Amino acid sequence: MKPLERKTAKANFLTRPYRPGDRDAIRNLCCETGFLGKPIDEVFSDRKLFADYLTGYYTDWEPESAWVGEVDGEVVGYLTGCKRWNLNKIWSAAIIPKLLGRATVQLLRRKYDDKDKKFLKWILFKAWREAPVIPKRAGHFHFNARKEHRRLNMMRDLLVTLLEEMKKAGVPRIYGQMTTYENKRSDQLFEYLGWKVIDKKKVTKYEAYLEQDIYLMTAIKELK
Repeated sequence: MKPLERKTAKANFLTRPYRPGDRDAIRNLCCETGFLGKPIDEVFSDRKLFADYLTGYYTDWEPESAWVGEVDGEVVGYLTGCKRWNLNKIWSAAIIPKLLGRATVQLLRRKYDDKDKKFLKWILFKAWREAPVIPKRAGHFHFNARKEHRRLNMMRDLLVTLLEEMKKAGVPRIYGQMTTYENKRSDQLFEYLGWKVIDKKKVTKYEAYLEQDIYLMTAIKELK
């Protein structure tokens, strides 16, 4: 089956399947936008660890469920998906000890400053408590794009492509977790698009950098 590829009305924008040569671009984009659309360096300096955790599974274990948004030949956005949730659990069990080991070595070598230590402390002691619930037996996705390209049409094209592929694969439902501010408009937008917001929790990892509260919400869509 030929992978889906689509062009928008603007001839220079292309949505296409992920290729192995896109790996570095996705990892860099993940880090360049990791802090609410800004570079993660302000919060955490270890880009390799950050990208390994957030993109490693999708580019290395399930690349067939990843797509990119390209403008004039440059990758400016991506959507990574997971339809093999049991494989994702195996990857998580394998990668987390490795990442903890790397972080420990970096700490012993004094490679991390105070902000890095604070971020790692949040991961170890608060991240799991501040995570909203996720549905069982469900695929999931992550979307990211450069700030100047975070248009709804890019996310729409990537998401439509993903949903079509997930349906073909027999995935019963899919969810995404998005960072949002405390307002109802984001919930209403997802519900308008056929998604259901099932949980939302306040996250504190950015509280030292922002004046307003940030929340992480889980939205789910049935595909049957």
